[in-house]
Amino acid sequence: MEKLRRVLSGQDDEEQGLTAQLPKVLDASSLSFNTRLKWFVICFVCGIFFSILGTGLLWLPGGIKLFAVFYTLGNLSALASTCFLMGPMKQLKKMFETTRLLATIIMLLCLIFTLCAALWWHKKGLALLFCILQFLSMTWYSLSYIPYARDAVIKCCSSLLN
Repeated sequence: MEKLRRVLSGQDDEEQGLTAQLPKVLDASSLSFNTRLKWFVICFVCGIFFSILGTGLLWLPGGIKLFAVFYTLGNLSALASTCFLMGPMKQLKKMFETTRLLATIIMLLCLIFTLCAALWWHKKGLALLFCILQFLSMTWYSLSYIPYARDAVIKCCSSLLN
């Protein structure tokens, strides 16, 4: 458990060189591990709640706008929850690493286009399509944090198609 705390707080420097151990002002967090863990859970649960609420509002008249807004808000909240575990700058650095750069860009574009389609363009079908793409891009982005998960998904899908 102590190793997990050190890794999540960015204090696990045993594999890094001397230059990597210099003070990391922007990566450091003044919050304790327990506080960061609590806020992670709060943000993540809020994200799930907003997504479920948006799905429930989908069935109301004119609910596609509310669905798009709450579903996007839920995804943003779930994404922001990980900032409490590793810090915002470290999160941004990980998001834009070469292994997940494309997934991050597509995910962020889907978040933006979902809101644009629902609120400004008033295209219900397009908003729903972007919500589906938002789900797929968030899933693909999340899989990038699990070693070999994307390769396994690709192999499973290719075997299903053959």
